[in-house]
Amino acid sequence: MPSIVETDDTGEKCNVSGVTVSSKDDSCGPKNENSAYSSNLSIIPSQLSLQQSTCNAKQLTIKSMFSMKRARSPTDNQEKSPNQKKIRSNVDQNKNEVDMIEKNPGAMIVAETAKLYSINESNVDIDKETGKSDSMTQHIDDNTDKSDTSGNNVNEIKQNQDGLYLNSELKSFDNISNVEKCDICGQFLNNSDIIYYQGHPQNAVEEFIALTNDKLVLTSGDEGDIMERPQTNITGFSIFDEQGHLCPIDCGLIENDVRIHMSGYLKSICSDSPDIDEESIPVKDVGPIIEWFIHGFDGGQKNCITLSTEYGEYNLLKPSDDYTPLMNNLYEKIWLSKVVVEYLEEYHYLQPTYEDLLEVLREATIPELNDKQMSEEMLHKHAQFVCDQVVNLETDEDDEPLITLPCMRELIKLMGIKFGKRKFKTKIDYKKVDKKAWTRATTTPLVRKTFESFFTNQLDKTNYELVLRRKRCGICEACQLPDCGECNACKAMAKFGGHGRTKKACVRRLCPNMAVEQANDSEPDDDEEYEKMAEKKHQDKIDDIVPVKLTGNNRKIKWIGEPIKADATKIYYEKVEIEGSELQIGDYVMVETSQPNIPALVARVVYMWKETVNPKLGFFHGEIFIRSSDTVLGEVGDPREVFLGDRCCHGAPLSSILRKAYVEKHQTATDWFKLGGKEIVDDNFEDDGKTYFYKKYYERFTARFEDLPEDPQCPNELRKHRFCPSCERKTKRDSKNIPKISGKLLQKSEIVTETDRTEWTMVTWQNYEYKKGCAVFLRPGTFKLKNSLNSSNSSISQKIEKVDEDIYPEYYRKSDNNLRGSNIDTGEPFCVGYIAAVIAAGDGPLIVPQDIYLKVNVLYRPENTNSRFPQHEDLNVVYWSDEIREVSFSAVVGPCHLIYEPNVPQNCTLQDWLEADPNRFYFRMAYNKQSGQIIDIPQHAMSVGRVDRGKDKGKGKGKSSKPINQNNTKIEDIKIRPLRTLDVFAGCGGLSDGLHQAGIAECKWAIENLEAAAHAYSLNNKNCIVFNEDCNALLKDAIDGVTHSRGGLRLPKQGEVELLCGGPPCQGFSGMNRFNSREYSNFKNSLVASYLSYCDYYRPKYFILENVRNFVAFKKGMVLKLTLRALLDMGYQCTFGILQAGNYGVPQTRRRLIILAAAPGYKLPLYPEPTHVFSRRACSLTTTIDGKRFVTNIQWDDSAPRRTCTIHDAMSDLPRICNGANKIEIEYGSMPESHFQRLIRSKDETAKLRDHICKNMAPLIQARICRIPTTAGSDWRDLPNISVTLSDGTKCKVLQYRYEDKKNGRSRSGALRGVCACAAGGVCSPADKQEHTLIPWCLPHTANRHNNWAGLYGRVSWDGYFSTTVTDPEPMGKQGRVLHPEQPRVVSVRECARSQGFRDTYLFVGSVLDKHRQVGNAVPPPLGAALGREIKKALTSTLIKDQLL
Repeated sequence: MPSIVETDDTGEKCNVSGVTVSSKDDSCGPKNENSAYSSNLSIIPSQLSLQQSTCNAKQLTIKSMFSMKRARSPTDNQEKSPNQKKIRSNVDQNKNEVDMIEKNPGAMIVAETAKLYSINESNVDIDKETGKSDSMTQHIDDNTDKSDTSGNNVNEIKQNQDGLYLNSELKSFDNISNVEKCDICGQFLNNSDIIYYQGHPQNAVEEFIALTNDKLVLTSGDEGDIMERPQTNITGFSIFDEQGHLCPIDCGLIENDVRIHMSGYLKSICSDSPDIDEESIPVKDVGPIIEWFIHGFDGGQKNCITLSTEYGEYNLLKPSDDYTPLMNNLYEKIWLSKVVVEYLEEYHYLQPTYEDLLEVLREATIPELNDKQMSEEMLHKHAQFVCDQVVNLETDEDDEPLITLPCMRELIKLMGIKFGKRKFKTKIDYKKVDKKAWTRATTTPLVRKTFESFFTNQLDKTNYELVLRRKRCGICEACQLPDCGECNACKAMAKFGGHGRTKKACVRRLCPNMAVEQANDSEPDDDEEYEKMAEKKHQDKIDDIVPVKLTGNNRKIKWIGEPIKADATKIYYEKVEIEGSELQIGDYVMVETSQPNIPALVARVVYMWKETVNPKLGFFHGEIFIRSSDTVLGEVGDPREVFLGDRCCHGAPLSSILRKAYVEKHQTATDWFKLGGKEIVDDNFEDDGKTYFYKKYYERFTARFEDLPEDPQCPNELRKHRFCPSCERKTKRDSKNIPKISGKLLQKSEIVTETDRTEWTMVTWQNYEYKKGCAVFLRPGTFKLKNSLNSSNSSISQKIEKVDEDIYPEYYRKSDNNLRGSNIDTGEPFCVGYIAAVIAAGDGPLIVPQDIYLKVNVLYRPENTNSRFPQHEDLNVVYWSDEIREVSFSAVVGPCHLIYEPNVPQNCTLQDWLEADPNRFYFRMAYNKQSGQIIDIPQHAMSVGRVDRGKDKGKGKGKSSKPINQNNTKIEDIKIRPLRTLDVFAGCGGLSDGLHQAGIAECKWAIENLEAAAHAYSLNNKNCIVFNEDCNALLKDAIDGVTHSRGGLRLPKQGEVELLCGGPPCQGFSGMNRFNSREYSNFKNSLVASYLSYCDYYRPKYFILENVRNFVAFKKGMVLKLTLRALLDMGYQCTFGILQAGNYGVPQTRRRLIILAAAPGYKLPLYPEPTHVFSRRACSLTTTIDGKRFVTNIQWDDSAPRRTCTIHDAMSDLPRICNGANKIEIEYGSMPESHFQRLIRSKDETAKLRDHICKNMAPLIQARICRIPTTAGSDWRDLPNISVTLSDGTKCKVLQYRYEDKKNGRSRSGALRGVCACAAGGVCSPADKQEHTLIPWCLPHTANRHNNWAGLYGRVSWDGYFSTTVTDPEPMGKQGRVLHPEQPRVVSVRECARSQGFRDTYLFVGSVLDKHRQVGNAVPPPLGAALGREIKKALTSTLIKDQLL
């Protein structure tokens, strides 16, 4: 049963069982007897309590006003007879009652306070009515509508400087009293929230007298005995300590035996009315209170709080007006916990994020507080309490604790929550919720078999002793408890009579501190944490050395037959006999390795020989097969499967051969596409250590599994006897990376004037012919041109030396110069040159690569010219120049397709032609460097890019040049029919939209479970059948032969789906970094397994799986390995890689895992080269699995053809809106300003702007946003510590710094910097928590541990980029940098959509949060388009190959 745990000031909890079981005050003996109060007592007015604190010696206590004291009764050693104990019998024990105070002591206290605050009238003017100083109460209105937030800040500071800080005398006094606490209740005396008790109700009587009133007396039993501890209701109550401070009941005072009392109006237990009426009995000095407990929620909608004294139990109805704020606090706690607990229990399988939790809370209300809405501030205020309740929830033995969910881990991290020992516990019975989970996965037999074959022998191979050591913090209550002896884990322990083989911990001893820590360790979501982890780990390169044992015992070798060839040093044979076993060329063998920890190698003998100088020794050359365990699959691979890998051993001694092996080559079935979903006939292979099979080629560095290549023919008959197909393939692959010059010209061009240079026709490099008339990309800096957009001077928040730290107390934390979202380290794009001549240093015939040069025309980008607004021009436009420079060919990085604008093909527009290939550039004007002027194009440049241009002017043996080589032209000329596409987990359609833009996909079917997202998909894809249903149910229907879904839509048939794309959620996995039997069950029933089963059933030609970057890290790569293994078992070629969306034209860092697969016979696509430069620190795309580092085929890792896309490029044209703007359609109000905007906006100039709407933030959050400066890098650390009037009329408070900060010391003015005792090395105390402050208390509280929380409440920079677009922009969320660069609001839906690369015409559906979720969960369409172009190239190559065959 779910429970709630109450936390006291020390981090300990009071636990009261489900109904009324509770912890009582065990020591009932006499204690401090100063407990009597006057019924007419009137203490300091609440208005005076704001800043008037005193030292302990001068505390004015109520007890000093009483002449007599009451003794507590009864004592521990007194015997009490239940039959004799009557409430009336206690009257005699209380004859000495206190006298009533006739005069109100308020005036006396005011006078005493005036003495303490003897302040110069010239400095502080005391308000005669309230006693407050004007300087202490000055506030600034929170005018959120003003656009100039910087101006507001300046005005506020000017108005607040005198008010925030008094003269030096008062300031010195405040430093002394700032941390002064009441020695009874522990409240800070200078806290503006402290409330003084205003006196007893009129005509109030003592507790024991009030309980004897006939209106309340209840009888029990047949004899009519008065109840031993009667239960009554109390309304209009106040609870206070002996100092006259109103005290909350949930702060640990009762549990720590602090004497607190209560007054109010008693009512019959039968009365539910909270009103004070004639039946109400005024009572005073009820107490001391010895326990409190919560009955729970009545039907899930009502809670009842009860207090107990020695005389009775009191159900709390309605507090007094003064006590209402303290009870409201308790109501907030209880209802907040109820909402959180019930949400987590119902939706834990979704792995909800912090933003998801906030969304749920903001929709919830508190009935006792007139349906007050819950908020993020409320969650922070009661974070410890909420976390304690979640920790105390009972979970299934095999389930991970709910405290490890992402939303709870983020809250723990943000608030610095620690779990300590709990003495007291209380339970609340919540309404029961149905625990939901993903529907059981529909899996095909092959997917099922793949997982079963692995998990049969591989489960739970874990160092359990190490795991158990890491599971204990030794501090929290769970670590202190004994084993329960009742759960399954305990029953399996030897000490409880079990088998003793399990290492699982007792269910109630699961340590929350370590559970959260391990969950965080396994999911390094933060960019900095990810990069630090990558730096910390030693990333081993894959060793290319074949570890064959070269020495050893000599074996008897006998050559069989005549030699097949002999040369000067070697004699080659076809057969040999080793220790009586015959071996011939083509046989498979097991080869002994040089290291004992490496298993024997599987090899195929290619040729054998003996040396003429030592004929007794024999050697062989062998093709080495790669074991599945040596691939990325690791232990997940089939131990019988090996892979061809163009890896050879040459000159290995025949004595290293251990025995023959049996290796079978598996061929792809001719009816492979029709085998989807069929039952699998298991081959009866046994893992005997010598029987293997192979069916795929494996590229070790990029982890690409491809179809087996055809063996090349031997190019030279003379070396046929020592020809190796693998070596030949490797030689050809290496050869294409070496530039080769050819076609020497007899007569040099006019521009080649150097005597030591010869001119040539072309350079061939990476299968491309670079000739005169071709354009090339050159490494950045080749031309050393100026760059007016260079971000090296972009503004980063630099520390202002003279900042007033009294006003900006957190600004000192900005010295870290955090670079997140900044383009400070972003490089320049490639230089562009136009080849005027290919030259070489030397006369040939062999020219080494370093002697090859190019004469090129310099092409200027807009930022290289004197253009005033280069950022407004296209990213793929350049300016022609007749300036010619000589560059080394080593500066070339790839071909550029350059065209003069009028030469663009007539059948398409300029933009359509350019976007079809990111390497296409155009020019329409020229640039004169000498004059700095833009000029007309010279006549000779107008033919650039023209298809029908004349012959090359070069003379000699050289061939006429063409701008694009013949192979490329042929590929472009082939028309590709878009593939019929099924998009699973489609969301709003970002991935399929990008694939459609690339011309490779025709979206025919889509599956999306969320109604709003499914509706959005259908609106943007009119001809697509969208299933708003469960994907598992749909697949089951398809497998069962059902033709239509339950919604009446036609299901795709086998053979119809040609491209399958989707991003299955990974919420089926917890954050814990292990894979046990329960985790296997989760995976087997996960949506990843369902998605793989879709692939197996439909057998598409191409397959795309997109997921978060950490998919690679889940379960130490186990999820990735199982996914690849399943695809291989189906027969697919596959690979994986991490791509950065920012490299493909969006102003956002978004690293995503992309798994690509191709059917047998179809070329496996490459990963697309970057089209745009992006921040270097966000482009670490290598992955490390099992100590091996893997990369993709991408070569352009430092630069790209186009410059980076900034936030200014993306959204500078959008009109200004205010916080909470909700108008769906508005006018643009301006023309597009950048290349990005021209592409993203509708071609219809009359179209309106849609979804430029944003979330409406709470008043306090909005006040913070308004005061974040608009300079780059600004965040919460720039907030002033002032009090301002919020939009709802309330005023926020000034954050109090009460402690030393051991790490950061004091400010320059000597002010303290710690907001919690932990800053000084102490223990966190709930009493230190502050709320409703402009600077959120939780951020300085935990900033030292979390990189100063850089970025929270941060503005994005015009010159920078977005952090990963989230589903709900929250200033204190995971991606806190979500504020507009200039406006006082969070970014809008349309701005987020632009950060993802969605066209402005793309429609989103639902509420603001629905639309944010659709945008945040999507794959950026430009990334999808880049993938689509590569799939299109691969499909084209396949069709060309088929035509040639």
